[in-house]
Amino acid sequence: MDAADAACAAFLAALSALSLASNLSVLLCFARSADIRRQVAGVFIVNLSVCNVVTAALHVPATAAGVARRRQPFGERPCRAVGFLELFLTANAALSAAALSVDRWVAVVFPLSYSSRMRRRDAAAMLCYTWLHSFTFSLAALLFSWLRYSDAYASCTLQASRDSGYAAFTMLFHASSFALPLLTLCVAYLKVLRVARFHCKKIDVVTVQTLVLLVDVHPSVKRRCLAEQKRRKQRAVKKISVFIGSFIVCFGPLVFTRLAELLPFVDVDRRWGLVSKCLTYSKAACDPFAYCLTRKQYKKVLTDTAERLLRRKAYPSSGRNSSVRLENDYCLRRIG
Repeated sequence: MDAADAACAAFLAALSALSLASNLSVLLCFARSADIRRQVAGVFIVNLSVCNVVTAALHVPATAAGVARRRQPFGERPCRAVGFLELFLTANAALSAAALSVDRWVAVVFPLSYSSRMRRRDAAAMLCYTWLHSFTFSLAALLFSWLRYSDAYASCTLQASRDSGYAAFTMLFHASSFALPLLTLCVAYLKVLRVARFHCKKIDVVTVQTLVLLVDVHPSVKRRCLAEQKRRKQRAVKKISVFIGSFIVCFGPLVFTRLAELLPFVDVDRRWGLVSKCLTYSKAACDPFAYCLTRKQYKKVLTDTAERLLRRKAYPSSGRNSSVRLENDYCLRRIG
């Protein structure tokens, strides 16, 4: 194993640990907070986190083993099962991100009728579609024996074939599992941004009128108010850029490479294949911070959980020490 393979294996190991820790933290917040569980978007977040946990626990270590050993890490049947799960979970994660964007669009554009437009059964229907969609394509790839070990990606995944059926499958899969979710993300979040800017303009007018009326207000207060307005405008743009940008950066190179493989004169270089694969796996580590862990509600649950664990560790130990001291003092008095 050369230095490049060693660095790639170490990066995959660190990525697996980070993805597991962050996604399990999201699931912990969901389990401990009733307010988070009541949110309809929690259905999509849990589904996305579970997909990321399985990816980080199974596929990332399997790829690291393939990079280190430079050969297939499993037998033929386990390799096909791993490839089936990878195809299923990748498509499921992409569609779950699109479902989250639809939920945010309904919540922002129709705030008063959100509870009637986006109910739990509607979220469950969308989730069932993502599962059915992902399972159908994964099963088709398994039945046509297109899931094998690929040296270019050092993992059990779709193996490029010159069959015309494989070309049609690849184009249809990436169009429906990545191009369509990306289009949904762009349309939904751009509408959300438009509504957010409209509300910011209303708030800005009220704030400026208030500052004009308050003649005696200190100039530093005015500067802070205007700075807060600017930050509020930039916050929505940054969040939407993270949602769409992470999707494109993480999935784009692999999708482009998969489509380029269909050309007869294209041979994927192993290093580029590993880079595109690592970028796809990094989506599992980005999702918890993009959608959950940076929000105050999740931070509060994690902080409360950490404080409870620290108190539980502190008080029982002090209680045991005090009881031991009392027993020793009692014995010494009896002896004396």
